[in-house]
Amino acid sequence: MSNPTTIAMSFLLFFQFLFTSCVSSYIPDEHFAVNCGGSGNSPSVDGRKWTGEDIDSERFSLIEDSNNNPSVSATAPVKIIPYSTSRLSRSEFSYRFYVKTAGQKFIRLYFYPSFYNPNFLRSDAIFSVKAGLHTLLKNFNASLNADAGVSLNGFALEGAIVREYCVNIGDPGEGLSITFTPSTSHQSAYAFINGIEVLSMPSFLYYTNPENLQGMMLNGGTQQYGVKSYNALETMYRTNVGGSQIAPEKDTGMFRYWDQDNAYLESGERPDSKPDGIGLFRLDYEDYPNYTAPDDVYLTARSYGAKETSKYNVTWEFQVDSQFVYMVRLHFCEFDPHIQKAGDRVFQVFINDDLVESVADVMMWTDSHTLVPVHRDYAVRMQSNGSLKKPNLSIKLQPVPPARTTYSDVLLNGIETLKISDFNNDLGGSNPDPLASPSLLPPKVSKKNSPKMRVISIVVGSACGFILLSLLILLSCCWLTRTAINEGNSQCVPQSISSSNTNKSSLLPSDLCRSFTIGEVRVATNNFDDSLIIGVGGFGNVYKGQIDDSSVPVAIKRLKQGSQQGLKEFQTEVEMLSQLRHHHLVSLVGYCNDDKEMILVYEFMAHGTFREHLYDTEKQLLSWNQRLEICLGAARGLHYLHTGAKHGIIHRDVKSTNILIDENWMAKISDFGLSKIGPAGIYRSNINISTVVKGSIGYLDPEYYTLQILTDKSDVYSFGVVLLEALCGRPPILRAVERERQNLVEWFRKSVDENEIYEIVDPMLRESITPECLKAYNKIALKCLANNWNDRPSMGDVMLGLESLVEMLNQAEKTNRCGTLNEEITVEEVSVFNGVFFNFVMVKVTADGVVDDGQRVDPDFSVAGKGASTDGVDLDFSATGKRPSMERLNQIFQP
Repeated sequence: MSNPTTIAMSFLLFFQFLFTSCVSSYIPDEHFAVNCGGSGNSPSVDGRKWTGEDIDSERFSLIEDSNNNPSVSATAPVKIIPYSTSRLSRSEFSYRFYVKTAGQKFIRLYFYPSFYNPNFLRSDAIFSVKAGLHTLLKNFNASLNADAGVSLNGFALEGAIVREYCVNIGDPGEGLSITFTPSTSHQSAYAFINGIEVLSMPSFLYYTNPENLQGMMLNGGTQQYGVKSYNALETMYRTNVGGSQIAPEKDTGMFRYWDQDNAYLESGERPDSKPDGIGLFRLDYEDYPNYTAPDDVYLTARSYGAKETSKYNVTWEFQVDSQFVYMVRLHFCEFDPHIQKAGDRVFQVFINDDLVESVADVMMWTDSHTLVPVHRDYAVRMQSNGSLKKPNLSIKLQPVPPARTTYSDVLLNGIETLKISDFNNDLGGSNPDPLASPSLLPPKVSKKNSPKMRVISIVVGSACGFILLSLLILLSCCWLTRTAINEGNSQCVPQSISSSNTNKSSLLPSDLCRSFTIGEVRVATNNFDDSLIIGVGGFGNVYKGQIDDSSVPVAIKRLKQGSQQGLKEFQTEVEMLSQLRHHHLVSLVGYCNDDKEMILVYEFMAHGTFREHLYDTEKQLLSWNQRLEICLGAARGLHYLHTGAKHGIIHRDVKSTNILIDENWMAKISDFGLSKIGPAGIYRSNINISTVVKGSIGYLDPEYYTLQILTDKSDVYSFGVVLLEALCGRPPILRAVERERQNLVEWFRKSVDENEIYEIVDPMLRESITPECLKAYNKIALKCLANNWNDRPSMGDVMLGLESLVEMLNQAEKTNRCGTLNEEITVEEVSVFNGVFFNFVMVKVTADGVVDDGQRVDPDFSVAGKGASTDGVDLDFSATGKRPSMERLNQIFQP
């Protein structure tokens, strides 16, 4: 007898399926599906009807010069539509579609590189494709892309390629022309196409609605970026996170393919796939149309669930073309019954290690409603990376500190990545590298396949293999012997560096740092144990390790494959830090360039980053005095880089996470992978280098970003942002606030102009900062943040200003011990440092403050005073050494 519960559930699932099947998510106004080179109507396996070239000439037509190498139709050795026939030509040809409606359209191109006939070799298919004014493909090598498995549709025929684009049709009367042009740089090049699909798409599905004033934020900053009507898009990836592939016919009416995400997840600990609730729940599309994504996308996800931990993060990596802006859409939907309200599951989202969501709370976005799909869009500019032909676009999720969330967990349901055309209307990317294996040859009998040849091949192959194995054993013995002789004597320069800089490397003292083997590093990190991770960045993970029989703690930075940073940054950091030694620079202990690993070993900084003690943390928050001391230490380190070394050095990535704090609370500058070295003798603002913009959003010098001219004043600007972080206790960019407060620099300037500066001060500091100290600090910060680099002080001037503030605070602490309110000191002439005028003055000190008696002391003199409070406590005040004149300091820091 059947179980009643099972029967009831079956009826529920049946009616759920019936309901969803009867309601069409989206029905396109127009749909063209052309079986190029074919004739008649041909249904495909997914139900779409493909039209041959001899039918429906009122809707589309083939346009070519019949007198100049006219195109030919050909058949492929497959029976799957639309890949069984094709249109080929060594001359340009076009398909013109007579669309009836304006608006945005999908264009899908279907290719199957094959041996069509002896005149059209598979490897000669190299061509470009344009749709109107937009270049969709440029010098596209079809066989290389097919061999590399580059296709958007996982359900397509093996070896086939599907490319999907979005274009906007302004005037339907002009129609839509798709033109195929063989490459002019390849003698036998030809163009071909198997199928073309043109499909109306919902308005503003991916394009920015001009009525929506809130566009996407570029690289996690406050600069808005929109997909305009004149842009074209190329779909790079569309993934169903935590779920299975979704075939085009199971999309919401637009025949989009959704891939599973397994291939894009970075190796390591992964969140679980969560298919809970499929078929049992009905989604509530409150904010977005139900055709945005299939239900299966929103009813599957990845989250840690029972394995919840604040130490885990999850990263997806997608290979893309550089020098383009990408639209990244992340889909979210809460269906976990444990998540009931805002604050239950809060996490952060990073794209290319830029923080794009500091407070990602799906329940907050949906007013505490479950089963409500939402998505968030971001614009990401991918810069060129000399070490990588196709850099990785990374998406990382990690929980916020446990104090800010009920569950330390993350959630993601879907990812879409679309390339946006550049200012030349270009979407063309680079071809993949050729594979080691040869391209497919036309099916014919070859002597290589005869039994006799196979026997000969086996004998020759075995002999070659034996010889090769013997050589490998011999080389290994030589290498081991050489390693044993040289162990412990290597200098702090990898072989890849020292081979081209032999003389330079030989001058380095051998005790500067060490060369570690990968085995030593694995022992130091317990084989890269995730529990030892103390930081994560664009380069990869940072581990806490132990070397020298676990007697010395170190920080170990391991470069991950495909990261935005690469060999050049690795070399820069080793070369630079091996020659720099300063109290306020992190010391390099050694490096590892072994077994394809690039690893740096630093001194361990017990208290982590400066940022970790300012906001969004469970660590100890710093007092105002501590923050000033750390800012001063960092300024000293940067001043040394700019002027203390033989060559002027620009750090180029100054930010609060690159200021580390040791066990004695001393600040040290770290991470020199992006640093630039100027010519010998460079000093201060004479450093001026033309370079590609690199750095971190929120800290970038606006003139550097605009003009791509780098100076040491670019570091000064970034340091000014750090000064604001220390004062305000918040990040430079914060999106979860009202618009005028999102950019910290702009908010700070506005608050100063409106004389509301205390409003932006970290609440825990407001009682401890005097108006005089705040005024002086703000002058320094404002000067650092001047838009024109000529108006900014040098790091040496900034250092002097901060030293003055620290000394003022130290003297004020002594003054505050003089007695109870309004009690006078018996010996009244002492010297203290007056923070308002930046100069020494003779004053009378009382318990309620410092009173200027008008007598200024020459700053070249040493002055001292003694006093006693009414309760008999002896007091000593002194100030020695030369200080900048009042006029000089006012000139530097006067806003």
